Amino acid sequence: MLIPLTRETFQELIPAVATGAQYKYFWGKPPDFLRRMLISAVIVVLLVVIYNFAGSDVGPLVLITGLIAGLYWLWGPIFWASLKNAECRKYKYCGFWQGRVLDIYITDEVTSQEETVNQKGQLVIVDNLEPRINLEVGDKTGFTTTLRAPLQKNHQGIAPGQAALMLIMSNQEDLGRIAKVSDIYIPSRDVWVSDYPYLRKDVFVEMSEQIKKGRKKDRDRDNRSTKKRSPADY
Repeated sequence: MLIPLTRETFQELIPAVATGAQYKYFWGKPPDFLRRMLISAVIVVLLVVIYNFAGSDVGPLVLITGLIAGLYWLWGPIFWASLKNAECRKYKYCGFWQGRVLDIYITDEVTSQEETVNQKGQLVIVDNLEPRINLEVGDKTGFTTTLRAPLQKNHQGIAPGQAALMLIMSNQEDLGRIAKVSDIYIPSRDVWVSDYPYLRKDVFVEMSEQIKKGRKKDRDRDNRSTKKRSPADY
């Protein structure tokens, strides 16, 4: 099932400014925070050097730039999340897609490498592996796609045959060629599978419920219409 959505709904599902979940994603782990702090500190030091050489003429500019750069560790995640959202919002059209889980399997992905020394004094590179869930979904039209994301405990209940919902993006009005897909929602388990949380989950779930109710009303109306027909109508 594929239902085209309006541009307004598209922009509500993927906002221009980072959501809380998206900010948290780019906030990252302690090394990521320390990296942003280091960048802020380096830029502030460079601005101080520029001020000492250029004098008070550039004082106001250096002060404003210094304040912005000094807080990069705080606003950086908003900036990077907004850029990632813009990559999706550049597509002209989108649609609500419903299919089924076709396959699910686990793989390991190298997330980082560390250098260490073994007992013989030799330098050894150790790969840090992270388990990833690979979720393949598809529909009756033959469309299939696989989403790879960090494995979580609540993914254990996902199984082939379960309904899968997501947002698809395209530059074609008829959505004939899908250019990008969002995170995947499994309604029967109330579970999300995603690397980056593209969607506002509350809005997407509410929209999916409205679509479900609308389709149920259409089926009930069709059934009532069929029952009212007399044998002569056939």
